[in-house]
Amino acid sequence: MGFNWQGELDRERGYEAARVADEVGVDSMWVAEAWGRDAFSLLTLIADRTKRIKLGTSIVNIYSRTPAALAQHFATLDELSEGRVIIGLGTSGHRVIEHFHGVPYQPAYTRLKETVELLRLFFAHEPVHYDGKLFKLERGFTLRFEPVRKRVPIYLATLKPRSVRLTAEQADGWMPTMLPLRSVPEEAARVRAWCKDAGGDADSFTIRAPGGVTVANTTEDQQRARAGAAQNLAFYCARMGDYYYEQLCTHGFRTQADAVRAAWKEGGRAAGTGAIDDAMLAQMHFVGTTEQCAERLAQQQEAGVNLHGVTVMEPNPEKRGRILELLIG
Repeated sequence: MGFNWQGELDRERGYEAARVADEVGVDSMWVAEAWGRDAFSLLTLIADRTKRIKLGTSIVNIYSRTPAALAQHFATLDELSEGRVIIGLGTSGHRVIEHFHGVPYQPAYTRLKETVELLRLFFAHEPVHYDGKLFKLERGFTLRFEPVRKRVPIYLATLKPRSVRLTAEQADGWMPTMLPLRSVPEEAARVRAWCKDAGGDADSFTIRAPGGVTVANTTEDQQRARAGAAQNLAFYCARMGDYYYEQLCTHGFRTQADAVRAAWKEGGRAAGTGAIDDAMLAQMHFVGTTEQCAERLAQQQEAGVNLHGVTVMEPNPEKRGRILELLIG
C-alpha cells in the first residue's frame, strides 16, 4: 500500500491507514518521492507507528543523493524500523533530474549499477574502496554505526532490457512500470531466467505488479478512481519524457499513446486524459469491487507477480481492514 507524498497531508488519517495495514498483515507500505515530500521523513514516522509492515521507497532517484547519502538514509531508517526497509531505487527521468534537481541525467545505467554496488559495500560495514567510472572512493570510509542488516533488499525500477537484466543480476526485486498485464508472464519469466543465470534465487526474486489495483465498492468511487488512473497514465505518456511512451509502444499501444500525446499537446491535461483508451487503462490499472479486485490479484499472481499494489477507497478503518483481510486471503 502507498502513503500520500503530494498535495494536502492528512497525517492522522495516513497513520491510521498504516496502523490498520500493519495489523491485518499487509506486506509493505511504500512512499514515492518524485518532486513532492521526501520519502525518508514519512517512512520514519510510519516506522514509529507500526510493528511489522515493511517500509519501501517507490522510488528515490539515484541522482539527488550520493550513494553514501543513500546508505546513510536507508541504514538509519532500517535501524529505526528494526530491519523493515526495502530499498526502492530508480533513475527517474531526465526532465525531473535536470529541471527539478538541476544535475545531468546521463549516464543513467552506470550510475545505477555503481549505486547498487556501493550500497552493498556500505551495508557490509567494511572500509569502502571503490574504483568506478563515476565514483572513486579511496579512503576506506565506513558508516559510524553498525547497520541492523548486512544485506538490505534492493528493488529497482527499470525499463530498458540492459537495465532490467542488471536488476535481475544484482537486485532482489523488480518494479516494472507501463507494462500491460498481458505482457507480464513473458517479462517475468525472462527476468527470473536472468536471475537464475547469474546465480541468484529466482524463486525468491520479487516482481512487483506494474499497475495498481483499487478497491472501490460504489459507482462514484469507481469513476473517481478510473479518472485518477487515466490522468496519471496520460501524464506519464505525454509529459514524462520518451521512456514511458516508448514502453507503451513496445507493448502494443503505439496508436493509443500517439493519440494521447497529440491530444495533450493540443488541449492540455484534460484532453490528454480524455484520449486514454479504456482497454489500455484496464491493462495498466484495475478498478473494481472487493471481489473483482481479488480476481485481478489472482490473475497477476498467475502472471508471475508476487507483490501487489493495492488502494482501498473505504474511509472507515474497520471496514477497510476487513477488505484487506479478504484480499490477503
